[in-house]
Amino acid sequence: MNLPFRLTTLADVRARAGSFPVFDEAAAAAARARQDVLTKPPGSLGRLEEIAAFMAGWRRSARPAIERAQALVFAGNHGVCAQGVNAFPQAVTAQMVANFEAGGAAINQLCRANGATLAVHALDLDRPTRDFTAAAAMTEAECLEALNRGAAAVDPAADILVLGEMGIGNSTVAAALSLALFGGEADDWVGRGAGADDAALARKRAAVAAGVARHRDAAALDVLAALGGREQAAICGAVLAARAEGVPVLLDGFICTASAAPLHAVDPGLLDHCLVGHVSAEPGHRRLLDALGKRPLLDLDMRLGEGTGAALALGVVRAALACHDGMSTFAEAGISAG
Repeated sequence: MNLPFRLTTLADVRARAGSFPVFDEAAAAAARARQDVLTKPPGSLGRLEEIAAFMAGWRRSARPAIERAQALVFAGNHGVCAQGVNAFPQAVTAQMVANFEAGGAAINQLCRANGATLAVHALDLDRPTRDFTAAAAMTEAECLEALNRGAAAVDPAADILVLGEMGIGNSTVAAALSLALFGGEADDWVGRGAGADDAALARKRAAVAAGVARHRDAAALDVLAALGGREQAAICGAVLAARAEGVPVLLDGFICTASAAPLHAVDPGLLDHCLVGHVSAEPGHRRLLDALGKRPLLDLDMRLGEGTGAALALGVVRAALACHDGMSTFAEAGISAG
């Protein structure tokens, strides 16, 4: 039995990167070979065929199935809200967590519709991170604690993991992480988030620029501690724990993708097991996906967060595997292949 995934230092991530399971090319090749003899023209199901091969490689099976889909939403509060970057008070984070727990949010409905079990993890909401324009948001110990809490939440028996977040102010955090990791200007990454007016948008841009300038010497996971929040660190931990178990991951929108981006800075291969469920209407997300080399499954102008785009995309993954496993081959159907 494998020991639970746990980190003791941030440097552990780079040290352990080469020991994680890799994509099973043989299983993926067998899945592609099956696709070529199903009752359809080769390639006619487009990305559904790619998804089937992706799932085959990570689940190490030519005919993978999703029997257990786990959805995790991590919630945190942020010191940078002291800069007036948020349209809603931080008390809303806890109120939304209560709504998730009561089953009243969009993520609850989408998980139910697409067959995922949802768990919500509130991370010290009464103890926001520090304002990253004045100091590092988290110490290494605080960042590690959140990473390990995210990792511990992952079900090693899951066939796929859906990730989302909640946190007033965390679109500012996502923009800062993206700017620090991939460059450009604050304007390239900062959007209105949950509805910032023009004055708040200007404050967001100023805070992001100031925070990134203050922590300009931080790299990779040090950026996560300097600029991130507890929910961002927990998402990183969950991505790593899923990789250790060979569980593929569906990331949500801009904030969730930016949360995982520090792992790409450590080693781009650390996100090989991740699909991105959708492209957010938040303007920085397309730019971030280009930087990561990720192509989203859906583009529906969504920008809610909570894991909603990823949960919706789970239905697409399920559909891809239903076709892959359930369709007849030409031989089985008695149809001439050509």
